[in-house]
Amino acid sequence: MELIALFGTFAVLLVLGVPVAFALGASAFACAFAMGLPPTVVVQRISSGMNVFSLLAIPCFIYAGELMLQGKVADKLINFAVAAIGHLRGGLGLVNVAASMMFGGISGSAVADVSALGSVLIPKMREQGYHADYAVNVTITSATLSLVIPPSHNLILFSIATGGGVSVASLFIAGIVPGLLVGLCLMAVTYLIAVKRNYPTGRFPGWMPLLVTFVIAIPGLITAAIIVVGVRFGFFTATEAAGIAALYALLITVFIYRSLSWQEFLLATVNAVKTTAMVLLIIGAAMAFGWMMAANRVPLMLSQMLTGLSDNPYVILLTINVLLLFLGTFMDMAPLIVITTPIFLPVARDLGMDPVHFGIVLIMNLGIGLVTPPVGTVLFVGCAVGKVKMEEPLRTIWPFYGAHVVALLLVTYVPFISLGLVRLIG
Repeated sequence: MELIALFGTFAVLLVLGVPVAFALGASAFACAFAMGLPPTVVVQRISSGMNVFSLLAIPCFIYAGELMLQGKVADKLINFAVAAIGHLRGGLGLVNVAASMMFGGISGSAVADVSALGSVLIPKMREQGYHADYAVNVTITSATLSLVIPPSHNLILFSIATGGGVSVASLFIAGIVPGLLVGLCLMAVTYLIAVKRNYPTGRFPGWMPLLVTFVIAIPGLITAAIIVVGVRFGFFTATEAAGIAALYALLITVFIYRSLSWQEFLLATVNAVKTTAMVLLIIGAAMAFGWMMAANRVPLMLSQMLTGLSDNPYVILLTINVLLLFLGTFMDMAPLIVITTPIFLPVARDLGMDPVHFGIVLIMNLGIGLVTPPVGTVLFVGCAVGKVKMEEPLRTIWPFYGAHVVALLLVTYVPFISLGLVRLIG
């Protein structure tokens, strides 16, 4: 009865279009009522879920990304990418992916990536003869690179969901190579489709213009390096790194690039506050929902079910991947991290999987859900920026999904891809 109240209420509210945070909270209240618990238990769980010091890093990283977005740092990265690879066949598509790899290391947000880069590159690609579906697909699928390339607030949330037992610094370092791998896979698909459709080539501007655009892009590019190096070698914690990132973003956009006006500063501040409020409410509600699942032994039952399916670790890992991909199509990323980590991480540990390795696999899985209907936030934003109906890019997005899945399977079954750099640095 309790589980019917929990999952039934949640399913009905999702179908009715209720926002995920409210659906999770209402489901927790319904389950508490079925269990005979006072509603104050749910309120306490929501409050305690948000009242975690480590979560302070998330609004700071969001603020840093908003300052970079409003300060037009993405324009400098795009200019550098155009100068470097824009002369190749389908060069603007490759520029799109490369810029996402660089901007992902600044904003840490897939939605910010789509908004910043898509608003510039999608119209430019369409002007030069690229089809709208191609421009949108390249933009949205490459935007998910920001979820694993540091600084990613989703990796911080995973660390919190594990009870703080997984180092944020290790997760940041572990996400670098998988992020680059996904980017290379997407570049390969982008180039092959460009060749098939005979998209135009650009003109190489010369080595001096390339050097100039690189020098201009350096202040933005080193943001992620400052964070990763500082956290890894103990100069500051992940929470302090987030504050430093926000301050650094403000300094370079105001004093170096001089591209952030007072109105844009206010807009960045307001947007960061709105996004932070939304994210923290979702996290708090997900914590309450997860507590109700734990109280009804759902994680234990699912773990026993998974281990009972097969004694082959490869099969179990594939099953976890399929389940995460399926769940990612129906729920936002933040609540899924909070809810699924206590369920699947113990199974992964029993298989001998490193928690850092599992964290990267989890984030990559759920990132694909952001570009998959019916609840694909990045997909919706990309279509809105590209001014196309969702059905148009979905007809031709399959090769890009394939690139993501190939990279996901490689990272899942080859631990060295995510752990090699962590072990090298120590």
